[in-house]
Amino acid sequence: MSKASSTVPSETPKDGDRANLSRTLKYLLATQFLSRGIPFIFNSWIVRHLTQEDYAVYAVQFHLFVTCILFLSREGFRRACMRADIKFEGASAKDNAALLKVAWMSFPLGVVITIAGCVFVFWWQGLQHSDPYAQAILINGFACILELLAEPLYILSQTLFLLKLRLVVETLATFSRCVTMYILIVNLTNMEKGIVFALSQAAYGACIFLGYWSYFLLFRAYRSSDLIPFRLGHMMNFDKQLSNMCMLFTLQSFRKLILQEGEKIVLVWLVFLPFEESSYSTFARSASGQSPNKSKNLGRRLTEAMKLVLLIGLLFLAFGPSYSYCLIRLLYGQKWSDGEASTALRYYCLYIIVLAMNGTSEAFLHAVATENQLKRSNNSLLVFSLIYVALNVLLIRSVGAIGLILANSLNMILRIIYSAIFIKHFFQESSSFSFCSCLPSGWTILLLSGVATLISEKVFLDRENFWSSFFIHFCIGFAFFCTSAFVIYRRERPFINKIIRFRDHSD
Repeated sequence: MSKASSTVPSETPKDGDRANLSRTLKYLLATQFLSRGIPFIFNSWIVRHLTQEDYAVYAVQFHLFVTCILFLSREGFRRACMRADIKFEGASAKDNAALLKVAWMSFPLGVVITIAGCVFVFWWQGLQHSDPYAQAILINGFACILELLAEPLYILSQTLFLLKLRLVVETLATFSRCVTMYILIVNLTNMEKGIVFALSQAAYGACIFLGYWSYFLLFRAYRSSDLIPFRLGHMMNFDKQLSNMCMLFTLQSFRKLILQEGEKIVLVWLVFLPFEESSYSTFARSASGQSPNKSKNLGRRLTEAMKLVLLIGLLFLAFGPSYSYCLIRLLYGQKWSDGEASTALRYYCLYIIVLAMNGTSEAFLHAVATENQLKRSNNSLLVFSLIYVALNVLLIRSVGAIGLILANSLNMILRIIYSAIFIKHFFQESSSFSFCSCLPSGWTILLLSGVATLISEKVFLDRENFWSSFFIHFCIGFAFFCTSAFVIYRRERPFINKIIRFRDHSD
């Protein structure tokens, strides 16, 4: 028997707080910062060496293709398996096998979705196999398969709270993608840019595959038979309840795709991804136990999560609109800043706050809802999808790209209302949660700062004389930011210290 057959320790704190929001958030923030920050810095270089058409292929078309395939293939399994009642302090071989048998179902589903996606793109654009774009699509599909081969081990690692593993693997994979792209662009200037982008994505997928499999086979001393726990005569012996929950969440992911992918294209959404993931993980773990204080703990953690994302959202609301033009001007130059991008980003900063509230409130709903409640939630998503499509048609025709943001905002508000009604009913017999307690103290100073910086932009910022006027505008914003930070920290000191007090956690 391998070591995997005994209990497997996870990276949980010594104090037994298995669902600690700040600890989970710490690793997810670090993962997102590195996996998004490295490409962000790299993209500021690459965008100056590409045409707008090439950059659209890299940043939008291929990104959307890969994201849709992976989202539909694995999102439902990730959500359902995080709700599985696996012991944190030690998972037996039997627990691991039950989880992995269900998690491996994501692979054949992903293969089917990948093939269907490639066929659809070939048909939609009338491609031949000899076309460089067609070859790039196939390479991207292969990259998706590589990631899906590692998905069951990713799910196992998240269940065991091996958060450092994700941090290391995704960082190395991101770095590999950027280095591959840099080498190909610099050394093989005649290579089609679509092929370059696709090969870099394949390098990313290969690192994800090798990273997870190497860790469990070499460092955890698992055998391949432990990680692929199917045996002849017992192929259909798996957790039916967990597999049904996976299918339910997968069906939900199909319905959410229309509602979400429009906003995911804009990279600012990624700021809230670690908050949403850590919140869902925390809520799911808190709800899976039988503690007599479960309702109280859930209420406290929901309050903390909502207050945190509202605080970040209010910061975007206060300073984002008045500094959107400056950010794009500094990163990408006047060609991009004087176009529609800075205006769209300005409005998107207003949309951030509803996006933040929706992500956390839906994470709570999906983590604690029963199967019937999840089915009703799926049906509501279908209704919201129809409303969203209608709003897109009307508003995009009227105001262009701004209409897309407005349609998303109204869609988010509808989903927030639905989640808020669920949360109210969930805590109707308990006083452990109230919506008013989620609003951070000092929010008014942030709104005043927003008004002041908007006035500063109108009065001081001169686009023709950008650098000297930007310095004045920046100093005014920095002064208001420091003032807001000081006031909020004084009023919310216990909460902020609780979030950032990572030294109290043993990793």
